[in-house]
Amino acid sequence: MIRFADPAAFAAALAALPEADGASRDAAADRQSRLTKPAGALGRLEDIAVFMAGWQGCERPRVDTVQAVVFAGNHGVAAQGVSAYPPEVTVQMVANFKAGGAAINALTKACGADLSVVALDLDRPTGDITRAPAMSVEECLDVLNRGADSVREGTQLLLVGEMGIGNTTPAAALCAQALGGEVRDWIGRGTGLDDAGLARKAAAVEAALALHGPDCTTAFETLRRLGGREIAAMAGAILAARLRRVPVLLDGFIASAAIAPLARDNPDLTQHCLAAHCSAEAGHTRLLAALKLEPLLNLGLRLGEGTGAALAVPIVRAALAAHSEMATFQEAAVAGGQ
Repeated sequence: MIRFADPAAFAAALAALPEADGASRDAAADRQSRLTKPAGALGRLEDIAVFMAGWQGCERPRVDTVQAVVFAGNHGVAAQGVSAYPPEVTVQMVANFKAGGAAINALTKACGADLSVVALDLDRPTGDITRAPAMSVEECLDVLNRGADSVREGTQLLLVGEMGIGNTTPAAALCAQALGGEVRDWIGRGTGLDDAGLARKAAAVEAALALHGPDCTTAFETLRRLGGREIAAMAGAILAARLRRVPVLLDGFIASAAIAPLARDNPDLTQHCLAAHCSAEAGHTRLLAALKLEPLLNLGLRLGEGTGAALAVPIVRAALAAHSEMATFQEAAVAGGQ
């Protein structure tokens, strides 16, 4: 079991990330060069197959077990009027997830992923980041570990999603703190804010950065001061996946923002991640560029929940099917191959 006993243990894990298996990656690339197609003809599908081979440690990787986890948390900063919806919607949506009535239920069913929902102290919002840290040290460690604990043995591909009214505000604050730039570069309308709401959101992020910025010297401190329970849990799950060499399909703006502080401390963190899509939320394009990730899809999504990641699962499966099931030039007795 992967556990972070204290902030130092979290930092040590982040500093000592395992790498993909180079020999398996090279073998997969060699196989791609011998398949019955022009070199590079399948574009990014070829890259995905080689990527998965490296993390699974075999020339012909498989994706039979896809795990999806949605984390839910409530935010004190929602009291600042930064969302078009009231905080009680978080609890209501968790009930909807568990009843099977949300978009993520339909899309994980369609892509064959096993979905679980982790509600994180919904009766106890985080601190309002404009006035106090989001979490204590103990609270942040707890949710990081709950995220890490969610990654099951045998998972071959992980998707993480979130639900938390107001959570694009802490996500924007995390990006601004970790990656720099103006606040306006990172804030968007979230679930449908009007101009007045957008101005309140910008003011909240500015206030949070002014209050906490000098103390955000590590990924852990940045997460605990500016983040949220579901955001830190996603970070814990994504880091635990790396420690187990499980590749991750990264969802939208908030899931990507969850690892921005980690990537600032160790830019190699994103090597086991594929960006599933680029969302319509302002800042996501900039964020993916900073993380050096190119999205597989661009469908104008802005829902969260892990929905964009679920939509990308069939692309990964298709890439591996082509990689494993196509004949080589030699096998098919086709001239022109190596």
